Formats: sequence, structure tokens, C-alpha cells
Amino acid sequence: MGVKRMARRSGLIVLLMLICTFAGAAEIHAQVVPPLAPPAAPQASADLSQIETEAIGWLQGLIRIDTTNPPGNELVAAKYLAAILKQEGIPSEIFESAPGRGFIVARLSANSMPDPSHALLLMGHLDVVGVDKTKWTVDPFGAVIQGNYLYGRGSFDDKGMVIANLATLIELKRLDAHLKRDVIFLAEGDEENGGQYGMKFAVDKHWDKIAAGYAINEDGIVLESKGKIQYVGVQASEKVPVNVDVIAKGTSGHASIPLKDNPVVHLAAAIAKIGVYETPVQFNSVTRAYFEGLAPVEDEDTGKWMRALETSDRGDHAARWISDANPMWNSMLRDTISPTILQAGIRSNVIPAEARAVLNIRLLPGDMVEPLVSKLQQLVNDPEVQFEVEPNAGEAAPSASLTSDLYKTIAQVANREFPGAAVVPVMSAGATDSTPLRLRNVQAYGLIPFPMTQQDLDRKHGNDERIPLDSFRKGIEFLYNVVDDFAVEK
Repeated sequence: MGVKRMARRSGLIVLLMLICTFAGAAEIHAQVVPPLAPPAAPQASADLSQIETEAIGWLQGLIRIDTTNPPGNELVAAKYLAAILKQEGIPSEIFESAPGRGFIVARLSANSMPDPSHALLLMGHLDVVGVDKTKWTVDPFGAVIQGNYLYGRGSFDDKGMVIANLATLIELKRLDAHLKRDVIFLAEGDEENGGQYGMKFAVDKHWDKIAAGYAINEDGIVLESKGKIQYVGVQASEKVPVNVDVIAKGTSGHASIPLKDNPVVHLAAAIAKIGVYETPVQFNSVTRAYFEGLAPVEDEDTGKWMRALETSDRGDHAARWISDANPMWNSMLRDTISPTILQAGIRSNVIPAEARAVLNIRLLPGDMVEPLVSKLQQLVNDPEVQFEVEPNAGEAAPSASLTSDLYKTIAQVANREFPGAAVVPVMSAGATDSTPLRLRNVQAYGLIPFPMTQQDLDRKHGNDERIPLDSFRKGIEFLYNVVDDFAVEK
């Protein structure tokens, strides 16, 4: 072999050695240095698409079980869910709080020693509010599909959430997911009537079955506006419901002889004053973060006033503008009072001795009802009118953390699923079953994962309640990805 040829061969060998050495170094470097960008979001698998289709059928079956509260009848629905779980090899337990009432619970255990403080509770309620069938265009318990919508009482509140939780649990089981924390499924009752036979019973009598450090419940919002998701609201707090009776008393007599102390007249005057009264604006950490986070994705005018809410020179005007723009925003800014019931008289020709009204008051967490009632007494300024606070008022619970691992996970998945949408914490004007959990230091969040327009949201508790089928499928995907990121070993 010639000298030049040997030199070329030696040079080639050296070059190959250098290339191999560089490649090896690059491989080691790649193992040590973390990637600059987060990994791409997992795509919905064929199995997930399949379970979304199955879930539509499960939801139809659940809607067709009339669980109007009262009387509730939740155990029939619980047994229906138990049969589905049994087919998937998931054991469940049903607990009866009263004849025909109670809850169902099922669990997927972590592969390591389970720790209740790390467990994740997926919960929803089985009972629904009543219906006036004459005002519906379809059978409210027929689970009718028309176009892209599934109609039925409870389709959105809250049987859709129950089935999304069920589908998530079953998909984890089918995939034999390697869990790093227990995932618990809970479907309970009596949420629409105070929770005595539902969540309160579960927490007080069977806490060991549902004990968890984290929970995902109803409420919250994924708001679709103009064809895109505007924001994802994660419920972290809620107002406290209190009912107050307003009572006017006077002299009973024949209606042909009008009397100055007619209690109907006095009550009507009192309610007229209360109806236009507004309590002062107050902020807390949740509502402050809500308006700050929502301002950038609102239209220019709305965003301007949201940013001005706590300014010294324009705060009052901003609060008035925001309150007038949206009744929900008004409720988030202050204690609210809604007259809901009027009762008086037994015959048209008899002046009654008493007239009554009920005020449904929603207090901001931490506020007390007594100072508000004193203010109303001063406002009415009528010795013939008295106020009585009804027993069994709601309880004020601490807000869930806005820095917990679960809240961060929800926000991260929301950013993946709905690019460009704001993720904000929400304080509900209504009450949910999260309160008993928060009182036990559970980080409980409301996350109804289905993208919905305001028009469809307004059907909650109303006529022709419905859920878009595409939104139901997307909601299952969103919820599953949250649970997968939070509870499954990677």
C-alpha cells in the first residue's frame, strides 16, 4: 500500500473516531440537559374516542332515571352506575342515607402505599331540579338527541360531569395506568336541596371512603365565545347561602274596608326598597385574580373597566359599569339579595293578618348576615316589618389554593387544550358540595370541562337544558388529560 493511500486511510479512521466521539458526547449532553420546550400534548387515542362514544350512551341512560329532588331517588341511579363499573371490573360501594337516597363510591388504588392526603376525588351529584314539562320542547327525561345536542334535565347539571368522571376512571382502568395517587369516583345526591342526604352524609358518616387531599367537582366554566374558547374558569371559592324571612303583621278584616296596617301593603313596600338596594363592593383574592386574568381577553372597553376596578379615582364607576354589564360579575363583587317567595292571604275578600317574603342572600366568604339584616331593617324603616334568619344556613369555607399542584396542572392542561384562552380562578355565586371538603382542608376545585356558550349555560335549571355532543367529547378529553397529568406516573 502506498504512503499517500495509507495516510488517507489513517486520516479517515481518525475522522471516523472523532465523529463517533462527538456523537457520543452529544448523546451524553442530550441526556443531561433538559429540553428547551415542554413535550407536546398527548393526542386523544382511539380508545379515548371510543369511550367518549360509550359515555354518550351512559349519559342518556342516566338522564332517563328521574332523580328530581325532592324526593331524589338517587339510589336507582347509583345502581345503574355500579352495573357499568362492574362490567369494567371496578368494584364499588353504595351507601344509603335515607330510603332511596345515598351515594356510590369506587376507587382505583395507587401502585405504591396509598396516602389519603394525596388522593384525587372525582365527584358529581345525581339529583336534579324539577321541571315544568309543558315548557319543554322534548321529554326532559327522554335524553333526546337533536342535531349536535343531547337534551335532558341534568345533561349539564350535573349528570354530564358524573359521566365524564366515570369515563375517566374507566379509561384509567382499561389502560392499566400506573397511578401515583388513588383516584376516587363519587356520585352523590341531594346537592340541589342542601346536601343533608348526600355530601354531608358522606363526609360525616363515611369519610374514610372518600378521604382525599384534592378534588374536582362541578362548577367552573369553559366559556366559548365567537367560535373560540375565551377563558377557562376554575372554581376555587363560593358564596354562602342564607335565607331570611321578611314578616309583616297587621289587623285582619273584611277587604271591603281598607286598613292602614294591611300587611300586604307593608310587605310590598319593604320588598320594593330591598329589591333596589345594593351592598358595597368587596374584593377577595379569588375575585381579584379573576378580573385581572380576564381583562386581557375581553373587549377593549370591558378590559379597561376591569383594570380600573381597584383604582382610587375610577373604581366606583368601574364597579358600576362591570355590575351593569353582567349579572354574574355583579354577584361576584358584593353580597346579593334576591326576593324569591311571597305569601299572603287565604281569600280575595279577606285582609290577612300576616304577609311573608323570603330573601335568598348570598354572602361573600367571611361576611356575616347579622350586619346586613340590620342594614335592611334601617332601610325598610317600618315597625310593622320584622326579619328572621332561617336556620340551616350555608357555611363559609376557605378558598382552595391558587398555587397547589392540582391547580397548576389544570392550568397547564387548559393552556394545551385551549391555546390563547385565559385561565382564571372563579368564585361561584351559587353553592356546591365542595364546601364540606374545603372545611376538611381538601383542595377542591370546580371544573366543568365542557366548552359551552353563554346561551347554553343559561339553560342550567331552565327549560330545554342541553349539552352539545362535541363539547361533551372535548370535556372528557380535557378532564382525562388533567387526571392523567396529575395522577399517573410518567
